[in-house]
Amino acid sequence: MLVRTIASGISRGTELLVHRHGVPAAVRDRMRCPFQSGDLPGPVKYGYLNVGRVEAGPPHLLAKRVFCLYPHQDRYVVPASAVTVIPEDVPSERAVLAGTVETAVNALWDGAPRIGDRVAVVGAGMVGLALAILLRRFPLGRLQLIDIDPEKADVARRLGVEPAGPDEAAGDCDLVYHASATQAGLATALRLLGDEGEVIELSWYGDAEPQVPLGADFHVRRLTIRASQVGRVSPARAARRGPSDRLAIALDQLRDPAFDALLAPAVRFDQLPQVMDDLDAGRGTSLCQVISYEQEA
Repeated sequence: MLVRTIASGISRGTELLVHRHGVPAAVRDRMRCPFQSGDLPGPVKYGYLNVGRVEAGPPHLLAKRVFCLYPHQDRYVVPASAVTVIPEDVPSERAVLAGTVETAVNALWDGAPRIGDRVAVVGAGMVGLALAILLRRFPLGRLQLIDIDPEKADVARRLGVEPAGPDEAAGDCDLVYHASATQAGLATALRLLGDEGEVIELSWYGDAEPQVPLGADFHVRRLTIRASQVGRVSPARAARRGPSDRLAIALDQLRDPAFDALLAPAVRFDQLPQVMDDLDAGRGTSLCQVISYEQEA
């Protein structure tokens, strides 16, 4: 099918690592995105948050809006099996978050929060905010969103989630999701755990090698750090759910307008090279930068 792009989104963590040539040689093959052109470290065509409209293809999909794990590009041809139809009540710009929310869904399957749990999310970037939006519906005993940026506290309050800085965050957590991609954030996540608690690590550090505080009371308190990565469906659901099921769940969740808090104002496709340089230099947004290809929403 031929798809005309309406909007795409920059997945900050991974795309900036690719932009900086920060993908370690040992995982370059495994970190290929589905429709990548070229080989890492570069030059490559990379990205996987694309929303478009079908211009040619199977009759039942003509003119439908679809999500595809395709890089930033104005038109592209993919198999019909590579797209997922977007619900009519999900705006196109919000739909670019499907890949991010899919990561959060996988993390929820991995962490399995239980009723009454004390939960913290460390890092209020795209993934952390998506997790907080989903977690706020759970019957938890406590939910805090931890970030060093005071502006993120305002976002958290608008979402109905309690914000906290690292120093005032409540401890004795049953479960902590870490999504700050910083050494300090991981240390905070471990510090907030109660005995025998678990950190679900969503950050990818690329070729960086953060120090992890495994001394002191880490062992005597029997703490756990467990990786969660969207490349595979969580083992807790893999027998009964595939990637397409997980993506459909993410798109269904995006009916919630709260996810608009993750979106930065759109910029034009022809500005993308400068936008990537700005993000790399720390001048851009910490939210999902939307790239627009047309006026249609």
